[in-house]
Amino acid sequence: MYLHCLKMENFRRYEQLDVEFNSGLNLLVGENDSGKTAIVDAIKYVLNTQSYEYLRPCVEDFYLEPSKDESHRATVFRVECTFKGFDKHSAKHFIDWLGTDKEKNFFLKVWISATRKNGRVFYEVKAGSDDEGTTINGEARDLLRATYLKPLRDAESELTPKKGSRLSQILYNHDVFEDEESHRLLRIMSLTNKAIEKFFTTHDGKELLLDINTYLDKFSLENNKLNSRFNVSDSSLKSVLEKLSLRLFNQSVSENTNQGLGSHNLLYIAAELLLLKKSNYQGLKLGLIEEIEAHLHPQTQIRLIEAIQKICEENKIQFILTTHSTSLASKVKLKNLVLCKDGCLYPMGQEHTKLRKGDYLFLERFLDSTKSNLFFANGVILVEGDAENILLPSFAKKLGRDLSQHGVSIVNVGSTAFLRYSNIFLRQDEKKLILDVSLITDVDVRPFIHEDKQTKNKKDSNENNLKDGEGKTIKVEMNSVEIEEMRTKTAQGIRDKYEAPITAFVAPYWTLEYSIARSCLSELFHQAVYICHKTKSNDYVYDKEEKVAFIEKAKVEYKKWKDEDNLSVDEIAYNIYKKIMLDKKISKAVVAQVFADFIIDADFEGVEADENLSYLVNAIKNVTGK
Repeated sequence: MYLHCLKMENFRRYEQLDVEFNSGLNLLVGENDSGKTAIVDAIKYVLNTQSYEYLRPCVEDFYLEPSKDESHRATVFRVECTFKGFDKHSAKHFIDWLGTDKEKNFFLKVWISATRKNGRVFYEVKAGSDDEGTTINGEARDLLRATYLKPLRDAESELTPKKGSRLSQILYNHDVFEDEESHRLLRIMSLTNKAIEKFFTTHDGKELLLDINTYLDKFSLENNKLNSRFNVSDSSLKSVLEKLSLRLFNQSVSENTNQGLGSHNLLYIAAELLLLKKSNYQGLKLGLIEEIEAHLHPQTQIRLIEAIQKICEENKIQFILTTHSTSLASKVKLKNLVLCKDGCLYPMGQEHTKLRKGDYLFLERFLDSTKSNLFFANGVILVEGDAENILLPSFAKKLGRDLSQHGVSIVNVGSTAFLRYSNIFLRQDEKKLILDVSLITDVDVRPFIHEDKQTKNKKDSNENNLKDGEGKTIKVEMNSVEIEEMRTKTAQGIRDKYEAPITAFVAPYWTLEYSIARSCLSELFHQAVYICHKTKSNDYVYDKEEKVAFIEKAKVEYKKWKDEDNLSVDEIAYNIYKKIMLDKKISKAVVAQVFADFIIDADFEGVEADENLSYLVNAIKNVTGK
């Protein structure tokens, strides 16, 4: 039995929600205030928890449309959980409320409906196969309790001895302690109490207890004479369990060394799993854990999530976890991710997205913690290399559109495998993902340039790479008109590959670097390239004085190209990109780093109107608000 579907109407930030869960692991990812906690709380209202905490709907649980005042708050809400995966043993406990689907499989719907009136909230919990249902009794509902770990958990406190300790609750509900009246632990504690009592009545502690009782006798009334004795526990099993602690020690250090919050958090999770692994338990095995990464460093987070995935598969336990951790999001199988965004949930399973089976395998290999930050972003820019990744934040900041302030993530796919990444955002279901995605790529059509002025009388042609009928790359001689047509056609072809919410922005000329080199930032870009060229043998290291000298020499070279050699815009760009960067094998990433520093103090007037840079400007505007 597992939670198959959750439906909500007018609950918290969700006016309407319908989402399906996997029978194993479900990791809810998303930015702050994306609605992850509301999902967990909604499930808790329907099911209650193994810790028997008091749960009751309040006025704030009713949906209020953003920017509206209290007079527009909803007066009713409904949360419905549908369970599937029943076997004959678990089904018998819910026979009065079960229904069957088209495949004759059992399902159970349980829901809470709440209304508010005059500042008070009234609610009822029902179950059934139709929309009417009947009240579900306490015994059946008790089998639907979920194990819940809150986000700000004090793991060490929960596992120490005290009345009503979480550890005692966990142990008391385990089948090992079903024999409450004659459990062996009670006999052990009885012997301990007798030994302690003997110490304080016949040994060294005799006078101590005698003094206490002498004082107590003087304090008490004649009709209420008081007496005392030392013991460890009362005679009930619950009291015995409340005296137990679960200590943590590291095998590689002293047993008495105090462990940190992260280690205690792992111990706490391990203890809670006892409630989900009971051998003869025929109820729901569902774990709800908020911010599972609390107090854990990335390597331990990865170790934990890998273990939980295995536990789910081996023990048929369902988990619904929430996280802000990119490390966790990168290690979970893509089918187990559920993206929370703008009041909607987007499961990432194959039946929900337009990713192909091969794409899932590809992304599970290459979706590292850097790339997985796309699941937490307000907007995403996909780029194919380090240069764009380094340059765009500074470029956007100069445009007054700081990417960090707008919650935009840059994802460097490291190649042109854009389709495999971009299809994450395309849905097969009817849930349109409201997320702007800009894809920045090169047109990769080499322009027609005369490398030597003396060759101008030669044939007007240049080489470009094309694909033959079998997809192989071949070099083709093309004249300037054919190259221009190819450039326009290629750019449009790239844009036509993608659909909303992905918009492709294509470099108008050859590559990012070539387009910048023919723009209004051409001379500044040349200075960055010149510095990298001159310092390449020195691992691109230079001081302030060298920088000033290099810039002056770069200015002289650039002025000569323009005034003495009469080079065109394209010829200057060709010199910068092809003859220096490519021919001298200058790192594009290093050039981008130096240029990014340069543009911080640069004059950006005319940048937005420059046809060479407009694709970068528009890509940034697309994800930061048009």
